[in-house]
Amino acid sequence: MYLQDIARVIRSKNAGPRCTTLDIMFNSDEDYNRVIQSKVINQALIAKLYDMPADQVNIIEYPMSRALKIAIPRKITAGDPGDRDVYGAQQHARLFKVEIL
Repeated sequence: MYLQDIARVIRSKNAGPRCTTLDIMFNSDEDYNRVIQSKVINQALIAKLYDMPADQVNIIEYPMSRALKIAIPRKITAGDPGDRDVYGAQQHARLFKVEIL
């Protein structure tokens, strides 16, 4: 099963000009717990997917909201020359095919 099959929402957005957040939300406690307990979503995976050092990845679990928030630094400041995603709204697609065990 892929993350896109179990998550209700997978999205990304800017959290300021130098940070992007990736939000993953679930419909049920069961789905949320399955992903959390699998430990598939971790700093090493996000670092690999987004080509950055693992120590720059911050993963925050919100069990009451059945959500994960992942904060990563932007490689290019929002709006600077070369920025192809000013709002950070196209960065979440890399998470779709993460396999959940």
